[in-house]
Amino acid sequence: MSEPLPSIDAVVDALRSTYLETGLVSPDDFAVAVAAFGELLEGAAMFERHVDFNKVAVFGSARTKPAHPLYQLAVDFSHQMAELGWLVISGAGPGIMEAASKGAGIDSTLGVNIELPFEQFPNPYIDTATKLVEMDYFFTRKVSMTRPSNAFVVLPGGFGTLDEAFEVLTLLHTGKAKPAPVVLLDQPGGTFWSRLESFIQDEIIDGQYINKPDLALIKICDTAEGAVREIMQFYKNYREVRFTSGTAAVLVHQLPTTDQLATMRNRFPMFVSGSGFRTNGTDTVSFDFDGRNYVNLRLVIDFLNSLVP
Repeated sequence: MSEPLPSIDAVVDALRSTYLETGLVSPDDFAVAVAAFGELLEGAAMFERHVDFNKVAVFGSARTKPAHPLYQLAVDFSHQMAELGWLVISGAGPGIMEAASKGAGIDSTLGVNIELPFEQFPNPYIDTATKLVEMDYFFTRKVSMTRPSNAFVVLPGGFGTLDEAFEVLTLLHTGKAKPAPVVLLDQPGGTFWSRLESFIQDEIIDGQYINKPDLALIKICDTAEGAVREIMQFYKNYREVRFTSGTAAVLVHQLPTTDQLATMRNRFPMFVSGSGFRTNGTDTVSFDFDGRNYVNLRLVIDFLNSLVP
């Protein structure tokens, strides 16, 4: 039987004696660390109550007005995901966050609000008693929103929205987050994401800061239906991936055939240095994985999803 976890007060007291009373950190830094610790636990506790539901995090501008086409696009997308049994995570504020909450409805919305002196108050479509946490720090808010999410949708926005989008992509690119679809959603004819994609191609890929296959981590869509379809396609066959020393095991609904395994060996030679692709005969495809190539892992997932009609 495992030892019981220490209380929060006991942990804080231990940290205080180690770092604060010894002078290793200043009182201000210690206060920030303790506050962040509490915020992360509060967020985790809320999401733990909804652990059995798939969740999509929706990011976007706080300044988008209800009359704007992007607002209605976020409403439509979130409504469709809620109809499919998903929960929608939003930043709980106005604009796109409000639209996402409105579309999903109060029973299917979880909010992680950031406390600011302007423009950021919980919108009226969130159950503030049981489905909302409020935080002081952007980094704890991002951790709380990304860790439980099974998919991400980002609509146009400012610095905060772009920060959230690139944070998610960085986590996926480095394997610090579990594989998940990322949809960049814009209105029909919109250029926000297409121009960003051009910048990524012309400056980041051509400058050899990332590789062209890394774009597999994102999908640009201009309809709510397209965004929903992209997310559901990602989970059409794929269930989850588990890592052990030197191995990745992808759980699926339908195993590849012998011929399809041969195709995988030819298409993904970076994963066949040892035993190559193999199955357990029931629900798992395993292969050699060095803990580095997460983009090609995503491409393996895409291939496995393509096997299901």
